[in-house]
Amino acid sequence: MHVTQMLHDAIVRRRGLAKQVAKALNKPYSTLLRELNPWDRGAKIGVDDLSLILKSSGDVSALKAIAEDLGYKLTPIKEKRA
Repeated sequence: MHVTQMLHDAIVRRRGLAKQVAKALNKPYSTLLRELNPWDRGAKIGVDDLSLILKSSGDVSALKAIAEDLGYKLTPIKEKRA
């Protein structure tokens, strides 16, 4: 699956999440929707925004797909307890 489609599915289809992500990116909601639209070839999410999108949405499925496409396995770092 295309990364833009994955981001669209993870963010736009979840009620209220796109507005939350737009706020975290400090960009207009309408701009984010256009950038996440897999059928709009005129605007796309920049690579510099990807990390913030993943953090603010809590969905790392696109990052996981990228890692697997490159032959890597994505595993979270476990938090250390004091």
